[in-house]
Amino acid sequence: MWLILALASAIFAALTSILAKIGIDGVNSNLATAIRTVVVVIMAWGMVFITNAQNGLSDISKKSWIFLILSGLATGASWLCYYKALQTGEASKVVPIDKLSVVFTLILAFVFLHETLTAKSVIGCILIAIGTLLMVI
Repeated sequence: MWLILALASAIFAALTSILAKIGIDGVNSNLATAIRTVVVVIMAWGMVFITNAQNGLSDISKKSWIFLILSGLATGASWLCYYKALQTGEASKVVPIDKLSVVFTLILAFVFLHETLTAKSVIGCILIAIGTLLMVI
């Protein structure tokens, strides 16, 4: 099931880029990000209530709150930068650079989460970086 969801995520991410590039034409990128964020908030809270998960709010630890808030701030910064880049650049170049997040995630996971970097993941990171370079030059 995780594979199907991951593939669906990739398809929706691709649609996000294309739909955003079309929709952002003539719109301030910060305003566009705010509109997108409101839609995501409504959708996410809708899922919380549909699945009756709102009761778990009181069970969230202080540490989890802090890191979820920091994650939200990082997401907001990412979206603001992404929309501005998408507005001023070509989607076919902005999106591959944005996907370098895979490389950065593996490095940060190694440094902060002490996850193992295998030869396979290092080679994969190098190939992603090379592929990104080839796509944007």
